[in-house]
Amino acid sequence: MKHLSRRQFLATSAATGALAAAPALLLPARPAAASSYATITAGTRVIEVNGRAATVFGLTQPNGGHGLVMNAGERLRVRLDNRTGEDTLIHWHGLTPPSRQDGVAGISQDPIPAGGSYDYDFAVGIPGTNWMHSHLRLQEQRLLAAPLIVRDPAEAGEDVQEVVVLFHDFTFRDPEEILAELRQGGHGAAPTVGLSSGGHGGHGAPAEAATVHGAHGMQGAQAQPAPTAVAAHLQDVKYDALLANDRTLADPEVFRVDQGGRVRLRLINGAASTNMWIDLDSLRGRLIAVDGMPVRPVEESRFEFAVAQRLDILIDIPRENAAWPIFATKEGGRDRTGVVLATSGAKISALAAAADADFPAVGVDLERRLQAANPLQDRPADRQHTMMLGEATGYVWTLDGKVHGDDSPLPVSEGERFELTFMNHSTMSHPMHLHGHHFQVVAVNGSRIVGSLRDTVLVPATGTVAVAFDARNPGNWALHCHHLYHMAGGMMTSVRYT
Repeated sequence: MKHLSRRQFLATSAATGALAAAPALLLPARPAAASSYATITAGTRVIEVNGRAATVFGLTQPNGGHGLVMNAGERLRVRLDNRTGEDTLIHWHGLTPPSRQDGVAGISQDPIPAGGSYDYDFAVGIPGTNWMHSHLRLQEQRLLAAPLIVRDPAEAGEDVQEVVVLFHDFTFRDPEEILAELRQGGHGAAPTVGLSSGGHGGHGAPAEAATVHGAHGMQGAQAQPAPTAVAAHLQDVKYDALLANDRTLADPEVFRVDQGGRVRLRLINGAASTNMWIDLDSLRGRLIAVDGMPVRPVEESRFEFAVAQRLDILIDIPRENAAWPIFATKEGGRDRTGVVLATSGAKISALAAAADADFPAVGVDLERRLQAANPLQDRPADRQHTMMLGEATGYVWTLDGKVHGDDSPLPVSEGERFELTFMNHSTMSHPMHLHGHHFQVVAVNGSRIVGSLRDTVLVPATGTVAVAFDARNPGNWALHCHHLYHMAGGMMTSVRYT
């Protein structure tokens, strides 16, 4: 497959109105006619994992492309055809559509029946690396997801090659069977490490999960502080493979790059439950955006990467004929996947499916360092709430001691500054995602920061993270843990405008 630089991409799309060389559809630069919708089909497809065929879901265009590419300032006009054989819904993760088009059953939209379709039509004003995925039952585990890239027209003159990678954790098993086993008390993988209230991972022998006190029945600021120590689970589902653009390291996707060129990695953690580390191996990169929102650059070779988060990393390719792997390794272990950047004619060596040593738990070290390039205006909060993240026997995960369906939506009024503190009393970390908004991370474990703008933030076991957002998008919005099985276990509520 040929991969174009940004300049080549713009020249091609200007001439043809679509990009045939890339697996993504470029929406029209001019307003579409009233009847003009790009069609995406939610259906089944077959991929190969570890030498075995697997039937999974997918979001494909008529030309077979996977995902969407558009420019900020355009309208997203998509007709979603449901050919999955069951009800489905798609959430536009990272975008801020009208609430009724946000794709969450029971909160913002009714499911699309098998054989049915739904037309989405809303303005997209903010550029960034986003994605779209099912928000119904456990379909996301079956790979019903795809990239959604919104480019910044102001960057049109930059000669930067874009590489988009969507990561998944994959299982041949029926996700419903996995959930049933978890509810019966099984932890499919369950490596554990001792954590303090700082939320940092460590190494050592697994320990029994500690009893977490105060996980239920506590509301707001009256709750007691989190316990000072707990044995934390890093993973509770055993997977057959990690995938990068549907492939393992046995046959990684190779992106051809120019010697001395510049590459923008647009990385999406679409895993159902696996936090990862991005490992650039011998390269170093500059992190320039998280969850589609610009940050002051952070230069590293490894980056923490929680479920549902996105990272934009700039890499300057050395002036040599060579190949460079880009790995994604699961926390608390060595399993990994990845892609390869290679100059024309470079020899590509076989890559080991496991790292040389265990990677630590993903925590808040990177989060503490991030600073938004365009932070929220400094103003006091009009409304505050402390939300307790807890668990109970039977694989029950709670927000403020309640499961979804028995929860009370958080009220907010348009124009308010809302500050929300997540206090984690459970034995696992939780990537907390708010729909329809971007929030700023304003405190980590009690220390105030002027942090990144995001839509998904990881709250480590026994840790606390505070975020603030301006209520500017009226409606009813889902708020939940993006660990798919935690959400299925009840860890979901909503923010409702009054």
